[in-house]
Amino acid sequence: MSDSTVSGGPADSGGAAPPAGGPGGARAPRARGVGRWTTRQWLVAGVSAALAVLLGLLSLGVWSLSRTSDITTRLTDVHSPALIEAKRLETALLNQETGVRGYGIAGQEEFLTPWAQGLADEEAATRRLHTLVRGDSRALADLAAVESAAGAWQQRFARPVAESPVPETASANSAEGKRLFDTVRDAGDTLQEHLQDVRADARDALDRAALLRNTVLGAIAVLVVLLALLAFEGVRRGITEPLARLSAQSRTVAGGRFDQPVDTAGPADLRALGADVEAMRRRLVEELHAAEAARRLLDEQTADLQRSNAELEQFAYVASHDLQEPLRKVSSFTQLLQRRYGGQLDDRADQYIGFAVDGANRMQTLINDLLDFSRVGRVHNQQNTVDLDAVAASVLESLSVVVEETGAEITRDPLPTVVGDRTQLGMLLQNLVSNAIKFRSPDTPPRIRIEAERDGEWWRLAVSDNGIGIDPDFADKIFVIFQRLHTKDAYPGNGIGLAMCKKVVEFHGGAIALDPGHRPGSRFTFTLPVHSPAAPGATGEETP
Repeated sequence: MSDSTVSGGPADSGGAAPPAGGPGGARAPRARGVGRWTTRQWLVAGVSAALAVLLGLLSLGVWSLSRTSDITTRLTDVHSPALIEAKRLETALLNQETGVRGYGIAGQEEFLTPWAQGLADEEAATRRLHTLVRGDSRALADLAAVESAAGAWQQRFARPVAESPVPETASANSAEGKRLFDTVRDAGDTLQEHLQDVRADARDALDRAALLRNTVLGAIAVLVVLLALLAFEGVRRGITEPLARLSAQSRTVAGGRFDQPVDTAGPADLRALGADVEAMRRRLVEELHAAEAARRLLDEQTADLQRSNAELEQFAYVASHDLQEPLRKVSSFTQLLQRRYGGQLDDRADQYIGFAVDGANRMQTLINDLLDFSRVGRVHNQQNTVDLDAVAASVLESLSVVVEETGAEITRDPLPTVVGDRTQLGMLLQNLVSNAIKFRSPDTPPRIRIEAERDGEWWRLAVSDNGIGIDPDFADKIFVIFQRLHTKDAYPGNGIGLAMCKKVVEFHGGAIALDPGHRPGSRFTFTLPVHSPAAPGATGEETP
């Protein structure tokens, strides 16, 4: 990431000033009143208010529906039937009057049939009217007036005529009968007019109740629509738009614009979320500045390391060429001096010459070993599939002379195929087997075994012997370069072999260790990754 990417941080971008808060980052500014409400509080308040209004309107609607139903019930079950019964009562009285008048004129008894039927109908209609208008005092009074007038007409005119064997007597009282029946008719008309007025009032009340019901239901529908619109607008302004703005700002920051401040309006919890995102952005800017500084430092260290590696390459070249030449001359001429003048000088001179020859030879061996150690992972770095069986066979072939001289017996398990560098793995096996032969017991010939077993994603290999062994206290020291447990007079060497083994194993991604529980002798175990056909770095099959 370039310097320009993170240079526009909060300190120099002109963005929002750092919000107040503790060491944990920016927090939302404290607001007063409803400004401190969270989304949940706004939703609870809005829903509660909407429910209160809806419940009020629903209560009014239920009352109006109940009133409409009650008025309708009274209209259909009381007022209309009462008016019908009043008509029936009038019809019954008219039938009585018609029958009595016909009997009085014609004197035939068949005219008395309407009279008898009218009496029965009158009784039935009167009984039903009493039931229907029992709550209406005026209707009861009008009905009583009808009954009284009808009773007077029947008592004074109708019954005497209907019961008289001489019908002609009716003509003598016809004027009186007509007057009495007109009274009955007037009382009946008064009752019917009252019942009609009551029925008309009920219909008006029903119309008003229906209007109120329809108005309330329409208001509920309009209110529901308004509440839906208000809820949509409130969610859009209070939640959707702030979240969309926060999301857009977060994507801008995620796209690399770390100088983009993050600020969010809306409820308190959304503002707090925006403040947390802003704190995270500021933290990222700080981390990016720190990472940029670390990258620059790493670049400087990489440059230093490259210079150091170049110098090491130069040193290796000098050590392998320029230093070797004078060292070979010193060794050659010292050996010539030893052969020509050996025995001609005193014993001390022969001893000095021997020291010089030995020192030159050890110096040459040490330089060669150091060159081999430095080449691990640098010169030898061919990542191919390597058949360890073939490598082990090649190593044992190269050690065949010393194996024959010491009488060593070497056995091995079938070894796997791994991904690595053939030369380095050969150096690994050769060093371990050479050490097993070198540090053998003086009493018994070396018995060396190379083992291999799979452990999940690793091959676990081991080289064990029956030699002098290693004290477990020195299990870590033996893998340090130039660290020796014996003098060079007892066992020759430079103390580089096991350090090189450790470097080779670790270069291949494994680990090497001394088995402290192995007795007698010593046992070195090391791991290598299981070979995979798609192993990274594998460039092809290794050819022995």
